[in-house]
Amino acid sequence: MGDWVMSDSAGRTSLDWLHRGTKEIFPDQPNSADPDENLSQRILQGDHPLRIKLGIDPTGTDIHLGHSIPFRKLRAFQDAGHTAVVIIGDFTAQIGDPTGKSDVRRQLTPEQVQANAQSYLDQLKPILDFDTPGRLEIRYNSEWLSKLNLAQIQQLLATMTVGQMLAKEGFAERYSQEKPIFLHEFLYPLMQGYDSVAIEADVELGGTDQKFNIAVGRDLQRHFGQKTGKKTQFGLLLPILLGTDGIQKMSKSLNNYVGLQEDALSMYSKLEKTPDELLPDYFELLTNINLADIPENPREAQKLLAIEVASQFHGKEVALQAQQTAEQIVLQGNTTGGDIAEYSLSAVEFPAKLFYILGASGLCQSGGEGRRQIQGGAVRLEGDRQTDVNLTFDSPDDLTGKVLQVGKKKFIRLVS
Repeated sequence: MGDWVMSDSAGRTSLDWLHRGTKEIFPDQPNSADPDENLSQRILQGDHPLRIKLGIDPTGTDIHLGHSIPFRKLRAFQDAGHTAVVIIGDFTAQIGDPTGKSDVRRQLTPEQVQANAQSYLDQLKPILDFDTPGRLEIRYNSEWLSKLNLAQIQQLLATMTVGQMLAKEGFAERYSQEKPIFLHEFLYPLMQGYDSVAIEADVELGGTDQKFNIAVGRDLQRHFGQKTGKKTQFGLLLPILLGTDGIQKMSKSLNNYVGLQEDALSMYSKLEKTPDELLPDYFELLTNINLADIPENPREAQKLLAIEVASQFHGKEVALQAQQTAEQIVLQGNTTGGDIAEYSLSAVEFPAKLFYILGASGLCQSGGEGRRQIQGGAVRLEGDRQTDVNLTFDSPDDLTGKVLQVGKKKFIRLVS
């Protein structure tokens, strides 16, 4: 048994991390000892770390907590000693994943894809292990897909029928509604599947909406033949997270999301209002807390969830300060917790000193009072105490979306 298998204090093998929050593993014969049918057995019987694939479709720049779920599972594999292979779909993003889409997706330029990919990786640093040697590979699928010639693409296309493609969610709907389906869109699941061949994946992670594409990867590994001794990948599917409204899946367009780049106060304020019925799923999918330790009191559970998640991205001290600030806002009479008066930075000429902004925003009666409040340690930005009276900001981008606080009762959110 390799050191990539977790053991408990009694030395017994534990795979609880594998099954926590997992919706489906396929193939799955839980009573089988065959490592081709039972992922647990492949882990236990293996003599080397597994290669765990997760692809990023960098068609945007923002990641929310719903997107983080497969990356948290990827981190669990890393912590168990396996190799995470994050594939940046720089080539496939120029096609766009048609899964769940009712229309053709616009194609991106290579420059847009590269910028989006870098933004994604920056946001994933609090989740994944970027430091331990051998735990992470970051690959771009243009490395192999851009080298395919017409004969190889023809061979790839010959592995599936039009009928099989039209059975895929999204394609079937568009076909029945007589909406156009372009031939290049059929390439997306085949190319994502070919990624599994190229990197010799043992397991591919994805949301439940990715089952078709992951299954294509298994088929292509079988068709092209893994290198000597390699087996076809398992698919591990994770649930789609409901948004903070408790009704629809988390989505920025539905404004029911918590973004990974949000400030600690915004993150805390949203999560401490998580609907009671969502708490078990949020704890299971977004934290490592033992589910038996979740407080029975829903209000205490909400606070614990908010602290735990905010701490992952901002650190415990900043998360606790966000909690304190949120409570002060409520005591101030703002019972909605996260709604804070806003001040537009469009009225400020940059570069601008912090004490000037304090006076201009009305948090202080003047810039002079702003200086004194900074010197007295009463000024916080995003929960961090500011003590430099000459602190200068070059542009509104340095401040937009952040909460500025004076004392215990005065707060504003800075907006562009």
